[in-house]
Amino acid sequence: MDLLLLLFSAIWYILPAYVANAVPCILGGGKPVDFGKTFFDGNRIIGNGVTYRGTFFGILFGIITGILQHFIVILYMGPETVFDYGLFGYIILSFLLASGTLFGDMLGSFIKRRFKLNQGQSAPILDQITFIVFALLFAYPFYPLATNSIVLLLVISPIIHFSSNIIAYKLHLKKVWW
Repeated sequence: MDLLLLLFSAIWYILPAYVANAVPCILGGGKPVDFGKTFFDGNRIIGNGVTYRGTFFGILFGIITGILQHFIVILYMGPETVFDYGLFGYIILSFLLASGTLFGDMLGSFIKRRFKLNQGQSAPILDQITFIVFALLFAYPFYPLATNSIVLLLVISPIIHFSSNIIAYKLHLKKVWW
């Protein structure tokens, strides 16, 4: 497969996850999903950075992204393309990707709290990879992706994640650049 097509198709597939990962930074806040509770180690279970509002809007905007992808395929690519999962398929795929993304983010926060890292502290690799791994784990059983696309996403996602964090920091949407 042509490298450019591989890159485009991999990003097209994972786009709802990328959106779901970014939206809580903008629309999050409010009640943390761990209700401020501590784990048996005395540290917060997840922390203030993962909230119900952020989770809700992350999943919602992930699904909206999938719906928009469906209409882009229909309007500009034609229904017989490799990208056509149908409207229901895009809704399910984007829900799985968005849910997996936010679960991965929660798990990453849980792990960081076990290592006594505070919200906002950097955990290289963990910060950049858990969201994509769990997005793929949630979606793959229902919407498989070629191995070369998975490998590509595992390589480029940390770069995209890091770059988008720098942009969010410069726009004052994040307190830290990582």
